[in-house]
Amino acid sequence: MANTASIIERSEVEEIFSELGLTGVLSGALGKDWNKHPAGAKLTSINPSTGTGLAEVLCATEDDYENIVRDSETAFETWRMTPAPLRGDVIRKFGDALREHKDALGKLISLEMGKIYSEGLGEVQEAIDICEFAVGLSRQMYGKTMHSERPEHRMYEQWHPLGMIGIITAFNFPCAVFTWNAAVASVCGNTMVWKPSEKTPLISIAMMKIAQKVFEEAGHPGVMGMIISPDSKLGEKMAADKRFKLISATGSTRMGRSVAQVVAERFGKSILELGGNNALIVMDDADMDMALRAVAFGAVGTAGQRCTTTRRVLVHESVENELVEKLVKVYGSINIGDPLDKDTLMGPLIDRISVDHMQNALTKIKEQGGKVICGGDVLEGKGFFVKPAIVLCQKPIPMMKEEVFAPILYITPIKDVKEAVHIQNDVPQGLSSAIFTNSMQKAEWFLSHKGSDCGIANVNIGTSGAEIGGAFGGEKETGGGRESGSDAWKAYMRRQTCTLNWGAELPLAQGVEFI
Repeated sequence: MANTASIIERSEVEEIFSELGLTGVLSGALGKDWNKHPAGAKLTSINPSTGTGLAEVLCATEDDYENIVRDSETAFETWRMTPAPLRGDVIRKFGDALREHKDALGKLISLEMGKIYSEGLGEVQEAIDICEFAVGLSRQMYGKTMHSERPEHRMYEQWHPLGMIGIITAFNFPCAVFTWNAAVASVCGNTMVWKPSEKTPLISIAMMKIAQKVFEEAGHPGVMGMIISPDSKLGEKMAADKRFKLISATGSTRMGRSVAQVVAERFGKSILELGGNNALIVMDDADMDMALRAVAFGAVGTAGQRCTTTRRVLVHESVENELVEKLVKVYGSINIGDPLDKDTLMGPLIDRISVDHMQNALTKIKEQGGKVICGGDVLEGKGFFVKPAIVLCQKPIPMMKEEVFAPILYITPIKDVKEAVHIQNDVPQGLSSAIFTNSMQKAEWFLSHKGSDCGIANVNIGTSGAEIGGAFGGEKETGGGRESGSDAWKAYMRRQTCTLNWGAELPLAQGVEFI
């Protein structure tokens, strides 16, 4: 391949890349320096709206991997000694750079991933927001002071950066999830290597090029590095590499289980953000219009490819017919098509495999007694478009316990909130949950220790969408990890307890006497 990008849909991609300052070879290897002469396999980025190529990327080789890891280790020696507020200032500049290129990045996300432009812009804004959040954290990573039982002693705890961390992300949020990890990990004093999804290499390259410029200008090249691989091999290598003190992995439960086992075997740390199978409960006293809007966005947004997508609606039997009737009408009015068209509400699935997976799932659903009352069809023409499906199940079926990463929504009637929560919790995943009710008693029961077993529990808002101020993550096969918000920064640091004896004696703890 020549030393210029092989742009296939030139009019779209070249315009964006020009704005972002991306010229020359599209290398999927970035450490301290952009690899000008990559020798890895070619990877074509596919536009899921047309099924055609956007551009070709040359992937990282194992030699690139070693060079980038070495760059990251070297950068850590100076980055960790940089005062945290100054690290925060670099992240502030990174957020400013993302803001400057927000429109172009949002458009690139829509082109390469397929989510509608409004959602693409929202994802970039989420990355900007987490940068701002991390700037604040850079002055708030507190340790506690404790009273010692020994006289003339002082105890306190402090937090140190872990070192080099690995970030593995999925295709559905190719911009935001990286930044969730990278912004917070950076202000904590860590360096990192990012292995993005092979399905979204262009937005990953754009993000890393922006980061590279910011860190170079700040005098800290190599803090953020990236390796793009056409398959999972380099991600597996990263998980097994003892030099990575933490692996933060976002993706399927199958992938997470493998990463967790490999990382745990070498006594490394991991943050796992895995599958979701989220239920939304609609009680008989719910505001039906609010519930309807929440279900529609939660189930159809990002073509059902969010980990927080609403996949199950558990509706009180007295209002089931009303909700179903209104929801079918809404589904019939959803514009499906080009995600860059302002009137489009749902773009394509990411690839043909996802389309086939959805069709196979619908076949199994019908075999198990589910009744498809709306959608589910594959749309003819270019791209990977489908109609979102609504499935009626009078009682839970086995497929309702599986996460199908596509717009399939199950509706099941329930008699009361306790039955609803039982059905909601009776799945392997535990990410997001919601209830619509105007009863304080039902809401509080849902939020109690007897209620939702998910990491996220919402009242009168949907399952999908997260603000960066709250810790994000779930339980059970969702992995148990937390990113952003609250004290999630502690996952990127190691705690150290310090005791200072400022007296002239050496008393032992618990009154032990020795010599």
